[in-house]
Amino acid sequence: MSTTDANGSRDKARLPRDERRAILLSAALEVFTAAGYHSAAMDEIADRASVSKPVLYQHFPSKLDLYLAVLDLHIDSLVYEIQRAISSTPDNAQRVHATIDAYFSFIENEGEAFRLLFESDMSVEPQVSERLNRMTYDCAAAVSGVISNDTGLPKEAAMLLGIGLIGYTQVTARHWLERDSKLTRQQAMDLVENLMWRGISGFPRTEL
Repeated sequence: MSTTDANGSRDKARLPRDERRAILLSAALEVFTAAGYHSAAMDEIADRASVSKPVLYQHFPSKLDLYLAVLDLHIDSLVYEIQRAISSTPDNAQRVHATIDAYFSFIENEGEAFRLLFESDMSVEPQVSERLNRMTYDCAAAVSGVISNDTGLPKEAAMLLGIGLIGYTQVTARHWLERDSKLTRQQAMDLVENLMWRGISGFPRTEL
């Protein structure tokens, strides 16, 4: 429970460190998404999180450190959801559906994070581009592992297909978001799923 001092101000120092960090990252996501990295101000992030600027800097020594922490949080979240979708069933048609559903769920639940990941004005920053490339690679690796095991294709060929499928899903999901959902989520998912499945199903499973 928070306390108040003689001036009536709330004492927020009692929040656990992890809880405080989560509040800071949430506030930073809102500001970075709205203003972009270069226009975002640490003062505004601190105000939105209801902390002093020194407290913000205790957790994140620089604006770049804070930005990278926000990226890492949401990259890990997306990669986890994609890996979970792929491992949720042995049926490949259902895997395609689950993977697409994971992307569209991420958009609906974390639209600001999706914009930050795929519309960043910091994508040319080496530390940012490395993270975004890793995100795509990790998602594609989960897909390519299934392709390689099921079809017998060499790992490099399977990885190329994995990159293509993940890239296609990312681009179409982003387009759906930018168009302000003029198609319903289900309509968009059905279109993407039909096209992807018609393509990948052309690589038949190797008989065991």
